[in-house]
Amino acid sequence: MPDFSYIAFTLFFLILFAGIYLTFFDLLGTVIIFLDVFFYAFVTGFEKIDGKIIVSLLLIVLFIEAINLFWVTKGAYRPVTTKKTYGITFSGALLGIFILTPLWGGPGVWGGFFLGGFVAMMAMELARQRRLRAYRRVSGRALFAFGARKMIKGVAALVMIAVSLTNIYS
Repeated sequence: MPDFSYIAFTLFFLILFAGIYLTFFDLLGTVIIFLDVFFYAFVTGFEKIDGKIIVSLLLIVLFIEAINLFWVTKGAYRPVTTKKTYGITFSGALLGIFILTPLWGGPGVWGGFFLGGFVAMMAMELARQRRLRAYRRVSGRALFAFGARKMIKGVAALVMIAVSLTNIYS
């Protein structure tokens, strides 16, 4: 029977990936990452991840989610998500891992997952906009803001993961 610590650590990493993935769809991915890291720190007795790291991650989460809430309440563009959107974004994320991991190693896994999913999501949205009639399309400014919002949230998630993994492995 496998050791419980290996199973728990694998689950920890899968939840980090899920957190990045959820940021693509305006879900609370950064909150999931924070809770995952907090739970890991709690279980390990705050040995590798101390209170300062937890507080800094919490501040990042509060800042990013406040900005996202502000943009959404101001009417930021939010496209319709379907099963196809989830599947293609996930496929793009996996493709990003396979492309960037040989180039960057460990950071390529995380960056590739985010960048691959981001590119796939933006390509799908641009293709969807091209199929719409002119009066139904959103403006280029709205699409840019949509992409910028996803990029900021995703980069924040990557920073949170980098900070936590750096402290775990150092």
